[in-house]
Amino acid sequence: MTVSNPQSLLRELGRDERLLWSGVPRRGVVFRPSDLMTIPFTLLWGGFAVFWEYSVLSKDAPFFFGIWGVPFVLIGLYMIVGRFFADAYLRGRTEYGVTSQRVIIVSGLLSREVKSLPLAAMADITLSEQSNRTGSIQFGPTPPGRAWMAGTPWPGMAKSQPPTFDLIGNVREVYDLIIKAQQACRDRTTS
Repeated sequence: MTVSNPQSLLRELGRDERLLWSGVPRRGVVFRPSDLMTIPFTLLWGGFAVFWEYSVLSKDAPFFFGIWGVPFVLIGLYMIVGRFFADAYLRGRTEYGVTSQRVIIVSGLLSREVKSLPLAAMADITLSEQSNRTGSIQFGPTPPGRAWMAGTPWPGMAKSQPPTFDLIGNVREVYDLIIKAQQACRDRTTS
């Protein structure tokens, strides 16, 4: 269950800390349940933007109208296709770790970002498991109105989502390990 070369996680460990598990999210382009609602919206947006731009350019409309539609076409292309590749790229640069004291998420689109969550302080841990034993573990509650964006790399939205071990294998085993490590950590602090 441990990744063979978790070097970027090992350099984050404290003096008395042990790495109990490390892993990575599923690689490649992934379609998520939220895409059932998102894809029709993105097709409408992108389709309208392309229709607008085509109409403006084919009818000799003022130059400003031609420029006005370009950002909407680009946003539409990102929403229809680009977001899947941005998500795959970000997951390709992400590693997860569970230590004797905390949960660590190492990721970053343009720079390296390390997120550290102390086990003793965690109150809300949510397991989402698929029939094939893959799934996600979310640390903290989902903000109201943000569930439809879970796992989707909308620019600027990552900071508003709770930290998550996204699309990992043997998710139940990792969840049980976290709960056990959390209890051991709490037992150490109370004794």
